[in-house]
Amino acid sequence: MVLFFSPAFAEIRLILHIHTNMKYMHRWFRIASILPIVFLTACAMGPDYIRPKIDTAEKFRLDPAEGESIANLRWWELLQDETLQQLIRQALQENKDLKHAVASVEEFEARLGASRMDFLPNLGFDANAPFFGRMGGFRFPGFPTPFNYYGQATLNWELDIWGKIRRSNEAARAELLEREESRHAVILTLVSAVAQAYFDLLQLDRQYEIARQTLMSWQESLELSRAQLDAGVISRIEFDQIDAARADAVRQTADLERQLRQKENELSVLLGRHPAAVARGQALSEQAPPVAVPAGLPSELLQRRPDILRVEQTLAAATARIGVAKAARFPRLSITGFLGVASPALSNLLLSGSEFGASGLGLAGPLLNAQSLGFEQRAAEAQARQALAQYEQTVLTAFKEVEDALTAVHTANTQRGARQEQVAAMRSALHLADLRFQNGITSYIDVLLAKRALFDAESSLMTAQRLHWVAVVQLYKALGGGWVL
Repeated sequence: MVLFFSPAFAEIRLILHIHTNMKYMHRWFRIASILPIVFLTACAMGPDYIRPKIDTAEKFRLDPAEGESIANLRWWELLQDETLQQLIRQALQENKDLKHAVASVEEFEARLGASRMDFLPNLGFDANAPFFGRMGGFRFPGFPTPFNYYGQATLNWELDIWGKIRRSNEAARAELLEREESRHAVILTLVSAVAQAYFDLLQLDRQYEIARQTLMSWQESLELSRAQLDAGVISRIEFDQIDAARADAVRQTADLERQLRQKENELSVLLGRHPAAVARGQALSEQAPPVAVPAGLPSELLQRRPDILRVEQTLAAATARIGVAKAARFPRLSITGFLGVASPALSNLLLSGSEFGASGLGLAGPLLNAQSLGFEQRAAEAQARQALAQYEQTVLTAFKEVEDALTAVHTANTQRGARQEQVAAMRSALHLADLRFQNGITSYIDVLLAKRALFDAESSLMTAQRLHWVAVVQLYKALGGGWVL
């Protein structure tokens, strides 16, 4: 029996060595191999993780639709533009943030594997050959020294009496699941971001086209006004006002061209490529958003949204670390042993009598640092409370985002209908103005004014259509749908 006291680590280490011959060594190792099975059946220290109870409403406030939640649709079932689907698939293959998330999952898979190896014994070997000479003295016959030839295998196996290793594995597994849910969140965000940028691009396309038509209308007005100015029909002030409006139309057209190129650059980065032109599919006016967008049950949100599942795994890992910190305050029991051969001469290394071995139980525990370990446990418990608060806040934020998205869908649908009625009225007004001009009742200026009013109404309609689609995509994201590859 050997008793060690280490002031640096402030712990008592008690090691019982049993020196015996090879026959008893084998018997000792057979007995030692049964002990871990016994200790593995012991209860782990610290609390077991239980999902927090969250009170949820029976339904969302602004969810009149009934049926299966829109979040159960695959993203390609919701977003049916084939060009958009190709862009999303390219993003899922090449996006750099997603590749980073995938590599993070692989990292924590490896960490979990390393953590599981703590259940197994640590087996190593050591050998020595004094080729550069000895200074004499085979001080301990039958055991290795730096002055003889030897080879030995060393075994160290910590017995998980208090469940420290099991809790550590629970924490590692929860961290892996947390990274997996983070990957799902990146996919969900990526699909939503590509779809929204694509709809923004389609809106800018149509607005740019309308702006060019408006500019042509102002140029016609300017030419007509110049003739009227020369004839003395209008004043110079009226002509300058029309010229200023034409110049502003040039500015708006150039600004929309800038926004188009920048939106293509933004979408290119999401696709994981250098800035370049982006393919378009159907026009925005041809893509009708779904009429019904049922949100489903609020309780389903807890099972579907990746950010909620991610912080839940953070809470699970923090709960497991309480057990790790608590078990660290108790003595550690380990099985130690080594077998080998040693001889002062290389020729006698494998002869009878050169073998040696020792085995025993090691007991180590805190002494002067016990209070410090108590503070570590309190810190782990505080971290678990922080994780619980974060989980509850994430759930509240998720419910808010769903309610906000439902409100946006409802109002966007109303705005879209109103803009469609406005465009129909402006088209009727343009038709009447054109008839009045052809019959000589009014001037061509009235026709140009009606055209520009129609262009403005069509631009507003494009904005309303984009907002409706964006609201649907945001609801889809808020419900946690669409992350499936």
